[in-house]
Amino acid sequence: MLNDVLKLPRTVWLLGALSFLNDAASDAIYPLLPLYFAATFAVGAQALGVIEGAANATAALMKLVSGYFYDRSKRAKGWLVVGYTLPALARPLIALAGSAPVVLLLRMGDRIGKGLRSSPRDALLGATVAANRRGLVYGLHRSMDHAGAVAGPLLAAGLLASGWSVREVIISTLVPGVLCVLLVALLREPPGVAVATGKIEWQWRALPSPLKRYLFALGVFTLSQASNMFLLLRAKESGFSDAQIPLLWAGFSALAMLLSTPLSALSDRVDRRRLLRSAWVVYALLFAAFGLLPQTLATTIALFVGYAVFIAATEGAEKALIAELAPQAQLGTAFGWFHLVSGLMLLPASALFGWLWTHINPATAFAVSASTSIIAAAMLTRAVRANEVSG
Repeated sequence: MLNDVLKLPRTVWLLGALSFLNDAASDAIYPLLPLYFAATFAVGAQALGVIEGAANATAALMKLVSGYFYDRSKRAKGWLVVGYTLPALARPLIALAGSAPVVLLLRMGDRIGKGLRSSPRDALLGATVAANRRGLVYGLHRSMDHAGAVAGPLLAAGLLASGWSVREVIISTLVPGVLCVLLVALLREPPGVAVATGKIEWQWRALPSPLKRYLFALGVFTLSQASNMFLLLRAKESGFSDAQIPLLWAGFSALAMLLSTPLSALSDRVDRRRLLRSAWVVYALLFAAFGLLPQTLATTIALFVGYAVFIAATEGAEKALIAELAPQAQLGTAFGWFHLVSGLMLLPASALFGWLWTHINPATAFAVSASTSIIAAAMLTRAVRANEVSG
């Protein structure tokens, strides 16, 4: 596998480096935001869910727009330039915000940048390699993304331990953000990708039936997901200190980094839909455990390990399946719908999770998420059978 990884095109490695730098900046402050919001603006779990859900929903809409226009031009660089510039500016400005609504606007600016770059980037990755290597490529990209999520929290923990304030750590993310903008200027798109042929349809009805069945099941599964910030809040309740929270997130990301490439490459050799269905059942068991088991330090660490394995096994496989089910001419649009469905469903998912957490208890929130995941797994089972019959 190492030989296959080393032979991947320059474009794959450059996009991976961009994700590393961007996530180093993003995840340096991500574990700290719940604490910063609570201390500065008295933002609780329910408001946090609304802020994160709204930010991700905004990004999801941008992903469909950018994916459609990528298919028309087969050019990703312009979208990537804007997509990395917005977060580079919005992230450090959070430290200067004077109210929760301003924070919401800045988080939305950060997420809009993600929305503008994600679909063109994913489509470019899928178009750069052969179909039987897409799981490997998306897995490597996620590994480099998680590598940034390791470096960022470790740097944040070091800065906090040396006496920096949370506000100063947030401001410091300007540095890797600027490096991202400079690095994306070096991107050279493969000449063969820059050719648009035929009419590009963006409507839902124009998508292939197997892709629509998968996206429908994915939408239900996304309803079971809440912002990872709630998992960090759960870790805080189990006894982790403010300085240890970034270390826990770094450990989670390190394990996901190590496993994403081999587990995603496995999806090149097995049925991806069956792999995802099994993973969704595992997710349900993990979230049930988050809600029902006594939240000790050891239990929390074990559950974060299991969650990291789940993330590593599914993130690359999900994108490889989209590239497998979509026509080549609709690759950007298909990724746009993928991101739109998952992003829009995160808004009610996070809001509901936060409401259940606040008004009932965290155990109920995790139990509802686990049950919804089981329903989604059953729907994906039916989708697999329908595809086998139609095939």
